[in-house]
Amino acid sequence: MMKNFKSMMLGTGVAMALLCACTNPTNKPKGAADQTGLDAAKFDTTYTDAVKGEKKVGLYTLKNANGMIVNITNFGGRIAAIYVPDKNGKLQDVVLGFESADAYFPQNNASDFGAAIGRYANRLNQGKIKCDGKEIQLPQNNFGHCLHGGPSGWQYQVYDVVSSADNKLVLAMDSPDGDNNFPGNVKATVTYTLTDDNAIEINYEATTDKETVVNMTNHSYFNLSGDANNTILDEVLTIDADEFTPTDTTYMTTGEKLSVEGTPMDFRAGKPVGEGLDSCTFEQVIWAGGGYDHNWVLNTKGDTSKPCVKLVDNRTGISLEVYTNEPGIQVYTGNFLDGSCTGKYGIKYKKQTGICLETQKYPDSPNKNWKESNAYLKPGETYNSYCKFKFGVEK
Repeated sequence: MMKNFKSMMLGTGVAMALLCACTNPTNKPKGAADQTGLDAAKFDTTYTDAVKGEKKVGLYTLKNANGMIVNITNFGGRIAAIYVPDKNGKLQDVVLGFESADAYFPQNNASDFGAAIGRYANRLNQGKIKCDGKEIQLPQNNFGHCLHGGPSGWQYQVYDVVSSADNKLVLAMDSPDGDNNFPGNVKATVTYTLTDDNAIEINYEATTDKETVVNMTNHSYFNLSGDANNTILDEVLTIDADEFTPTDTTYMTTGEKLSVEGTPMDFRAGKPVGEGLDSCTFEQVIWAGGGYDHNWVLNTKGDTSKPCVKLVDNRTGISLEVYTNEPGIQVYTGNFLDGSCTGKYGIKYKKQTGICLETQKYPDSPNKNWKESNAYLKPGETYNSYCKFKFGVEK
């Protein structure tokens, strides 16, 4: 087991954030409503991607009546910063990332920080799918599996900016037939809306001209303490799920659903993320690098009026509720960050300094018999996925 564990520590695609460089740190906003967050000039550039060639990159800012600020770059559709008020009214940046566009480019940092992942978030077994009765071989970029759409997935491509307003940004991805060998010309949009109750609503839509698979998500690493020198282990996590989908040592789902009862996977009553991890002997936790990198089967069953996940940091009082119409959520606790990556404000991202809450179809759904998690998209249909990150304060 230890041999497999050590190889995973070195090889897993979830650990993309290990290959990092840094930019010069800047100061955080001090809480004034007219602050704009990150320096837009550091994102004003171009990028030549593997699919569409050279395209313009920029930084776009959303603000609401409470002074909340969200910075988004169209490179990978990434959320670069989220500034929310803490219990003292001070703005805190609660996501990991970088301070320039160049730092996000894969030749500098192969990371998924904040990205709008596509075409298929998470893993596809051995990189194989069947569409229109034909088996298709996709790139194998993680233990023989296809992870997050392949090595040049949408997180490494430039989204077109359809419209930009004070509280809304609409991005578009025109993905050609054969993009990372996925079939069909897919036209997708990602709409970010910042509401006056401090929520970021994300709406994903897609259409295709051939049968294909689509599964989009946001890959932000949250740290509600506002200081990524801190780990997320003391943050209190609640997941409304009675079951999870276990994986093998290559992070591939086995096709089972197992009860969380009596296991470290039980977050129904809420508990600190790190509770018991230092002495945990549960194989699913050990294989994931001493933390979590799993999909939970949500009890909310697509009801967007009910939160499926809640995260609270008692230091800042900042809370985060997640709402979705998706059947599952992948929770990853940054187990493979190792301090080699320097992000915003000159902070080195160490193990478990961020937590990802990725609403999505179950991993490898096209190859599993999960009727509630259909990831196929056919001509004439529209893929719709919804996620809301709602921030609050608990004093």
